[in-house]
Amino acid sequence: MIDGLWLAVETYFSSMTGEEIAWKCVGLFGVLLFFSRWIIQWIASERRAQSHMPLLFWYLSFAGAVMTLAYVLYLGDEILILGNSANSFVYARNLMLIYQGRKQVSNG
Repeated sequence: MIDGLWLAVETYFSSMTGEEIAWKCVGLFGVLLFFSRWIIQWIASERRAQSHMPLLFWYLSFAGAVMTLAYVLYLGDEILILGNSANSFVYARNLMLIYQGRKQVSNG
């Protein structure tokens, strides 16, 4: 079974250039970061016994969105670019609001 899986992976990557493989890794890592934020949120909520979005959730959201956007820009697919372009700004804005709130509390 492992030999068959390895052969499938080799076959998939054998037709790609190093650049294509690197971009696939960027896209995959972005998606994994984006997915991991839900695991972090779930664990944090379970610990508090209520819904909670920890700061790490927003960092993972931003990093995953930026990496995914970079990958779809590389692909050049207008539909995917449109669908992924606003996410980074929303997550960055959430981080800005969190830090502005913390600054006001510490100054206030």
